[in-house]
Amino acid sequence: MSRLYDFHGGIHPPENKQQSNGTPIRQLPLPPLLHIALAQSVGNAALPCVQPGQQVLKGQLIATPDGRLSVAVHAPTSGTVLAIGEHAFAHPSGLPATTITLQPDGREHWQPRQNLPHWREAAGSELRDFLQQMGVVGLGGAVFPSHLKLAAGRLQTLVVNGAECEPYITCDDRLMQERAVDIVAGIGIAAHALQAGEVLIGIEDNKPLAIAAMQTACHGSTFRVVAIPTKYPSGGAKQLIRILTGKEVPHGVRATELGVQCLNVATLYAIARAVLHGEPLLSRIVTLTGAVTHAANVEALLGSPLDWLLAQAGLPAPATEVIMGGPLMGFTVPDLAAGLSKAGNCLIVKNAAEFPPRPAAMPCIRCGDCASACPMELQPMDLFWFAKAKNFGKAQEWQLFDCIECGACSYVCPSQIPLVDYYRFAKSEIWAAERDKKAADLARRRHEFRQFRIEREKSEKAERLAARAAEQAAKLAASQPPASATLVASDDDPKKAIIAAAMARAAAQQEAKPLSESHIQALDDAKQAAIKAAMERAAARKAAAQPAAGAAADSRVAANPPPASGMDDAKQAAVEAALERSAARKAAAQPVAGAAADSSVAANPPPASGMDDAKQAAIKAAMERAAARKAAAQQANSETAANSVSASPPLASGMDDVKQAAVKAAMERAAAHKAAAQQANNETAANSVAASPPLASGMDDAKQAAIKAAMERSAARKAAAQQDQQDPT
Repeated sequence: MSRLYDFHGGIHPPENKQQSNGTPIRQLPLPPLLHIALAQSVGNAALPCVQPGQQVLKGQLIATPDGRLSVAVHAPTSGTVLAIGEHAFAHPSGLPATTITLQPDGREHWQPRQNLPHWREAAGSELRDFLQQMGVVGLGGAVFPSHLKLAAGRLQTLVVNGAECEPYITCDDRLMQERAVDIVAGIGIAAHALQAGEVLIGIEDNKPLAIAAMQTACHGSTFRVVAIPTKYPSGGAKQLIRILTGKEVPHGVRATELGVQCLNVATLYAIARAVLHGEPLLSRIVTLTGAVTHAANVEALLGSPLDWLLAQAGLPAPATEVIMGGPLMGFTVPDLAAGLSKAGNCLIVKNAAEFPPRPAAMPCIRCGDCASACPMELQPMDLFWFAKAKNFGKAQEWQLFDCIECGACSYVCPSQIPLVDYYRFAKSEIWAAERDKKAADLARRRHEFRQFRIEREKSEKAERLAARAAEQAAKLAASQPPASATLVASDDDPKKAIIAAAMARAAAQQEAKPLSESHIQALDDAKQAAIKAAMERAAARKAAAQPAAGAAADSRVAANPPPASGMDDAKQAAVEAALERSAARKAAAQPVAGAAADSSVAANPPPASGMDDAKQAAIKAAMERAAARKAAAQQANSETAANSVSASPPLASGMDDVKQAAVKAAMERAAAHKAAAQQANNETAANSVAASPPLASGMDDAKQAAIKAAMERSAARKAAAQQDQQDPT
């Protein structure tokens, strides 16, 4: 005798099982149409593999699994596929689902069946794949794929759920009474797959015939049938594990982590039919009860229209509301045109006597009855407030997902608040948010990978170009002098390598072409224009300043030879060229001015000055000395410049050969012009000094020279004006 344990909470509602558990399971005729939904498990809907108009055999695969949580779907009978599309589906949301509509041909032709006779020697993965392809799921109402439940490793205990605690439902009771041998065979397959140390079969004590049948079928085996007290919801997996083993599954922990797995008796029956007989899951036992004439349990093909099934039970009038499942955990079917699914274990037709209208909900009085009845030891009143306020984060903190939606809290609530409806709403919203988040994360990962791919392609392209440029540079370096090769080889950067290669090619071209007169003359036009403009501006400025400061500068130059300049050769050449042009213009202008001045002085003697004779004599003597010194200095400078230009070796400078040749030619021309101009200046200055009376002055030589230059300019302007008056044309 096994020791039994109790769980927290629970209720004892009216059972209402006697209406349907007293008669054997009935076999129904073929319905006119079958609406086979492809969403037959908690995972993704299966993918259709047939086409409209196609003929199929009974047991033929018509939809393949889509992922681990999905299972295959098969044709419940032979016939013709009429359509594949959206159709009414038995679900609380009322949304349609992808459905295959099959028209039976009445012949029930099976396709060749393939069982798994060597299941004892088969690997665990082979058995699991076989069950997935056979479409076996949990038939207790959760439709969790059975192949995943058998994926656990070595376990201590396999718990078989035969409690069937919810009111009105009797399909498992009748199945255990009539087909206990096949159930025990399925238990043996599952125990072998899980390598379970022991098997405990829990059945509520209100099912004595089922207990007796299972004990008889288990005779000679190690499986133990245990009668448990009738209490709702003892059929919950965690509650039944607690009753039979005393192990309490905490929040966030799976039962397999504690060495326990729980399977429904109807699921084990389907496993036996698939493995031993090669029959996919094509039908299930359904309880038809409530306001019907002949309440009973029937074996119905999957996809049978719900309204047609109720008609087989003797529906006296069109049903107003039908519950799929039990009165506590079930839901109202939105459309009776939907086909039967693997989760449909019971159909209850409501009537006013057994299901009076629910009173209007009143405010929560926080009595605590819901918390006392909750088998999961939650706080239903707080979860209600969080769900109503849409504070889903707080609801999750208070273990919303530990709620098994048994309905015990709603059943005992004195305010008639539909608490389970609020919990289902909160769960669906959280699941929807998680799906959106997963979709957003997937889109983000795809975008990030796209950006990574683009950057990777850019990097690979840059590497290819760099390798190609380096290869070209290496080839070019091999044909160039070592210096060029070193320059190219020292550059690791691809861009620098390309620049170095271009420079090497330019150097090679320059070395291949010797300098000639044409290259010397072919200076850049823009550079020549800039140099010419600068030289002309310098010459103009010097020509304007030279008459005033010429005498003083000449005297200083005669006394002190000019020091070596810090200017570079190019600047010196430009200055010399400007001096040359200025001297040439001055030489051309001075004879005319001198003649005009002589005639002007002869015709018009100078006016009487306010200066005394001593001062005039001093000025004249100073002017003569300055003129003599200037003439001597200019003659010496001319000779020195000519000798320097002709005899000097080429100047060392940073300029190239072309620039040095241009500077040398300019200096030679400047020296020649300057010598001729200075000779003319000396003769004019001597004549002017001889004609002017000496002035006595205390002024220095520079001031006297400036006065003399001003007098010469004045005389020249006056002569030019008189000439214009005499010859107006």
